[in-house]
Amino acid sequence: MASTTGWSALLLGKNGLRSAALAGGVALHAINIYLVTTLLPSVVQDIGGLDYYAWNTTLFVVASIVGSVLSTRVLAGLGPKLAYGLAGLVFMLGCSVCALAPDMPWLVVGRSVQGLGGGLLFALPYAMIRLVFDEALWARAMALISAMWGAATLIGPAVGGVFAELGAWRAAFWVLLPCTLLFMLLAIGLLPGKSREPAPRTPIPGLQLVLLIVMVLAISIGSISTSALYNALGLVIGLVLLLVVCALENRSAKRLLPRGSLKSGSVLLPLYLSMALLVVGMTSEVFVPLFLQVLHQQTPLIAGYIAALMAAGWTLGALFSSGLGAQGAARAVASGPLLVVAGLLLACLAMPAASGVASLAAICLAMVLVGGGIGLAWPHLLARVLERAPADQKELAGASITTVQLVATALGAALAGMIVNLAGLGSGGELAGTARAAGWLFGLYAGLSLLLFVSVRQVQRQESVVPSL
Repeated sequence: MASTTGWSALLLGKNGLRSAALAGGVALHAINIYLVTTLLPSVVQDIGGLDYYAWNTTLFVVASIVGSVLSTRVLAGLGPKLAYGLAGLVFMLGCSVCALAPDMPWLVVGRSVQGLGGGLLFALPYAMIRLVFDEALWARAMALISAMWGAATLIGPAVGGVFAELGAWRAAFWVLLPCTLLFMLLAIGLLPGKSREPAPRTPIPGLQLVLLIVMVLAISIGSISTSALYNALGLVIGLVLLLVVCALENRSAKRLLPRGSLKSGSVLLPLYLSMALLVVGMTSEVFVPLFLQVLHQQTPLIAGYIAALMAAGWTLGALFSSGLGAQGAARAVASGPLLVVAGLLLACLAMPAASGVASLAAICLAMVLVGGGIGLAWPHLLARVLERAPADQKELAGASITTVQLVATALGAALAGMIVNLAGLGSGGELAGTARAAGWLFGLYAGLSLLLFVSVRQVQRQESVVPSL
């Protein structure tokens, strides 16, 4: 292994190929997300299933949670080489099912399989860094892998948009197969055969995972009906299951979050709540390409890139915010909710408005504001989670960040599907129903995001509190 610490030590020679294999797994997972978001309106036009639109994101993310949680067990049991190979095979199977899907239910099945493989591809590279590179290269390897999300905002909409405009959405999934195979072959040829680390001793919180999955499914199933009663029933069941999960987290030795995180007065509770609310607000992005194509007559390519402005804003906000000092960080965290709410309100006004340059410019600004607000606050919220977690819970605290983000994404997508279906998306009068759905979605999410002012204020009040969990 290289003995220097520069980028050349990471990107050249055998280390360069290893870096390509690990970064490629994360890139495939991230690109796939933006590719499918861009493709979905064209898929619905071809095979129908508008009522299940949000399920493509919801079940993909739910399966990703399972894959992410199982990644350490798979790595310990199979070793880096076979673990990566298994992840690639599962992902390729999901791509194949999506490409062959005759209707939306089959596409959702394929997306679920994709999500399981994608969750493994997403989590395994982070866990493998310590096994593959010298410690001096860990920080740069982390930065390289994280940068794949920024690249995905450029590549995903482009690939999805081009295939959508060619009327060949199935080919977009087929293209992912040789790409996945390439990274699999690199991993199999270059990664260690066995893990040097012992199997993790922390038990998997299986019951909490199952209940979280059922929670999201309950909300999603309720959203299919146009009856407010069934929607309310699905939402109530989901909220009850969420409360049960919180109770289990407080009592069980098998936990998703650090000890005592969800108890009243916990210093971690407002942090996790703030993170979840930020992510839920961003899940409105799922429907942006559809709204833009129907209401503003944008091509799939342009619609995909406008939707990706939210992720780009997150990246830019995080880059700007990450180097701030203590006072600047406090201001960034306080400013985040303001920008998120302002962006969602602007989208609420501009998205249903008549098509034109002014409304399109306002939508672009709204996407950047929402993403930028999240990016400003996100690095500092994550850092405080790691700082305030009990000393013996630091590793679990790190893993909990991904768990909270993925659960909030699945929950937000399920709620978004419920809102737009109730508002009349796909009902008679396509333009009127879509405009109404857009207004309700962004309006309600702006209202929900007002809770950020409460949770962030609580975070700031606890600045001087010493964790005593």
